[in-house]
Amino acid sequence: MLNGERYLTDDETSKALKVSRRTLQEYRNNGVIPYYVLGGKILYRESDLEALLQRCYHPATKSAE
Repeated sequence: MLNGERYLTDDETSKALKVSRRTLQEYRNNGVIPYYVLGGKILYRESDLEALLQRCYHPATKSAE
């Protein structure tokens, strides 16, 4: 944690989002997901991941009966 913000590694992020590390690389290359590079290590800010999930959220349009 830094300034109250949690940062996740590539491995932690891929597990949390249930995507491969290669998919994360594609997200970085295509500007889908913001990231930091520190000493050759890629880090993702947890709040950025939450914002990404909120932007990509599509609510159900049909009620389950």
